[in-house]
Amino acid sequence: MAHVVPADPQAVVTVKKKTQPSRSWVLLDSTGESTVLDVDKYAIMHRVNIHARDLRILDPLLSYPSTILGRDRAIVLNLEHIKAIITSEEVLLRDPSDEYVVPVIQELQRRLPPVNSIRQGQEYAGGQNDVDAGDEEESPFEFRALEVALESICSFLAARTLELETAAYPALDELTSQISSRNLDRVRKLKSAMTRLTARVQKVRDELEQLLDDDDDMADLYLSRKLAGASPVSGSGAANWYPASPTIGSKISRASRASMATVRGDENDVEELEMLLEAYFMQIDGTLNKLTTLREYIDDTEDYINIQLDNHRNQLIQLELFLSSGTVCLSVYSLVAAIFGMNIPYTWNDNHGYVFKWVVIVSGILSAVMFVLIMSYARFKGLVGS
Repeated sequence: MAHVVPADPQAVVTVKKKTQPSRSWVLLDSTGESTVLDVDKYAIMHRVNIHARDLRILDPLLSYPSTILGRDRAIVLNLEHIKAIITSEEVLLRDPSDEYVVPVIQELQRRLPPVNSIRQGQEYAGGQNDVDAGDEEESPFEFRALEVALESICSFLAARTLELETAAYPALDELTSQISSRNLDRVRKLKSAMTRLTARVQKVRDELEQLLDDDDDMADLYLSRKLAGASPVSGSGAANWYPASPTIGSKISRASRASMATVRGDENDVEELEMLLEAYFMQIDGTLNKLTTLREYIDDTEDYINIQLDNHRNQLIQLELFLSSGTVCLSVYSLVAAIFGMNIPYTWNDNHGYVFKWVVIVSGILSAVMFVLIMSYARFKGLVGS
């Protein structure tokens, strides 16, 4: 059950500035218990020991790119709807009442406690060798929390992509069968939604790819290993860092004894994290491929629609040329017939009344020949179809 805890007065740094507004966070420890914190950024900075510029990345009022940053004692995660700070024993999530963050909190509560319960059961029921074997098999706390966050983000984007595909493909097929303003406007809105979703998926993919390309950045995410490597130097550092944790002392001592001889040699070993990131990189890359396929389908549909429109436009042009040619020929015929049909006394008109009949016939034949010549020339130039 979540508890609301006010800001710790001792955790707030006194500054000569305006008091920072409180922000709602939820804290989940290694047992899965959640605690709602209504604190300002100075309390968070003091708790996880990060710089203000790192915390500013999580500010929803500011626009920052997707980021996974590894610091000395925390991982700053800003991907999609998840804005979190992960330490080796705690997870801080911003805006716990958000409808997209609530499932993440529930998943963390569900997946974190069993690992710790098994470990505690081994401590009581098994020997030291069994405990060490169990610790070797389990992933660090920060990786389990990071996995839940990445899984939530990838699943969220995959679900949005599926919804878009479900709506887009029938709309495109309907547009292909019937071109109308309503269908065109519907496809336009779907294309805009696809462009925005593609940009969001691309940001997550680029961040994971950038992280996978740099072993040093991945090594910075090994918080437990850095904490274990620093514990022999400062014996009370871990205790001050997590005074309320019941298992941190024994965990650090075991990690120190087991890895002290090889901590320097293994500090660049990022195989475990690399496998984790590659799995979700492939998943988000598959989602991006689906959106790319959808974009290509939309482009093909647009090309098909443009071809249809061009064909209709050409048919209208041919009809216009046909009517214009016929109008010109009829105009010539009417002009000749009108000239010879005038009731004007001409001397050559006497005793030659039959001439008008032949004038009309010859003019009609010449007009028809003129129309055929015009259409033949237009067909020769490719202005009309054969």
